[in-house]
Amino acid sequence: MASPPHSVEVRTPGDSPRPTAALLSPSVAAPQPSNASRLLLLLIAAVAAATAFVLLRPPITVVTAASATARPLSKLSKPVVLLISSDGFRFGYQYKAPLPHIRRLFANGTSAAEGLIPVFPTLTFPNHYSIVTGLYPSSHGIINNYFPDPISGDYFTMKNHDPKWWLGEPLWATAAAQGVLSATFFWPGSEVTKGSWNCPDKYCRHYNGSVPFEERVDTILGYFDLPPNQMPQFMTLYFEDPDHQGHQVGPDDPSITDAVVHIDEMLGRLIAGLEARGMFEDVNIILVGDHGMVGTCDRKLVFLEELAPWIELKSDWVLSVTPLLAIRPPDGVSPAEVVAKMNEGLGSGKVKNGEYLKMYLKEELPTRLHYSESYRIPPIIGLVGEGYKIEMKRSKRNECGGAHGYDNAFFSMRTIFAAHGPRFQGGRTVPSFENVEIYNVMASILNLKPAPNNGSASFPGTILLPNK
Repeated sequence: MASPPHSVEVRTPGDSPRPTAALLSPSVAAPQPSNASRLLLLLIAAVAAATAFVLLRPPITVVTAASATARPLSKLSKPVVLLISSDGFRFGYQYKAPLPHIRRLFANGTSAAEGLIPVFPTLTFPNHYSIVTGLYPSSHGIINNYFPDPISGDYFTMKNHDPKWWLGEPLWATAAAQGVLSATFFWPGSEVTKGSWNCPDKYCRHYNGSVPFEERVDTILGYFDLPPNQMPQFMTLYFEDPDHQGHQVGPDDPSITDAVVHIDEMLGRLIAGLEARGMFEDVNIILVGDHGMVGTCDRKLVFLEELAPWIELKSDWVLSVTPLLAIRPPDGVSPAEVVAKMNEGLGSGKVKNGEYLKMYLKEELPTRLHYSESYRIPPIIGLVGEGYKIEMKRSKRNECGGAHGYDNAFFSMRTIFAAHGPRFQGGRTVPSFENVEIYNVMASILNLKPAPNNGSASFPGTILLPNK
């Protein structure tokens, strides 16, 4: 992404010599005009007067992000970043209702004009960990929400906090290594011991989905009441909604509107608490989602059992079914052969919706997906069309809901990015970007040296106001 332009002075015709009065009036020696001539002269005079107004106005200065600087802190003594995730907040949900507090962040902060681009696969754990490490899943190791390690045979689940699974360095570990305090209220990976970070009781909450959203907000606000030397500079806050509702009913149900209204109310509670402390304008709030959501209510299904004339897929080969199809055949079975036979069947016209599923050897996936380098990624990956689902066998279930995990090129997988605070210019939109860029942005605000990551070192300069 290119850096924003510098302040530009727009030179107008007002820099030219001013027109004289004689040029704006008819000659006194001229004969009296006819009515038609009078109308013509009046029109000419009006145009001339309007032109003179344009010519005589002062030059205009276009103010850009590069010409502004960060606002000074008024109450806090150090920069603070509060990273908030609303799980499954599809880009566009912000228009479902008035949502005054979310709109306030958009209107008075910096936002991604067409949404934040998640990493592939567009799933909760891979994306949350990418946001705080700046790494693609193939680099940070969390390649799915559930997956086996092909070497050890151990199985990763979302409750697994063994550091061997979680590669890279999340920002709270970066901060701890450099003497900066962090506090996390539910963020995937935050319960894992990494370097100097060991999820301290005072600053780290172990996940419990039954904790009311209000309690989560109030806990974060409580950190702002601590003495300056005990106040965390980096904080995270996580809400499960509207992902929960999206899976149940899809993205267009009224319950989604109810869920995002509730999220907005929680942001209102947070903002009111910060304003009461005189700290709202001092805090760099970054509101994101991890992925979007697409409806799956119209029976758009691909049944793998219909490939039997070409290949018999054993259930224990299939490690993930939908929407990310991941297959690891046993030793002695060629992955390339499996891919060739599956694609032959899918393209035969004899498999229902077969044209909406394409199989790849992982090294032949589009490079933009960054999903081939890890040994944990199975050798065969299937990409299915937007809103389509894959099942091993035919069933009579008539499920209607929503899903994510699809190709991140689908717009329905995009989520939101809105940032408000002293380092973000108000009312500014930026082009969409991948969420691996956020790590460097937060590290820059906190004056931390970032760990190696997949983001661009120059990206923070394109989105942050420079310090004075």
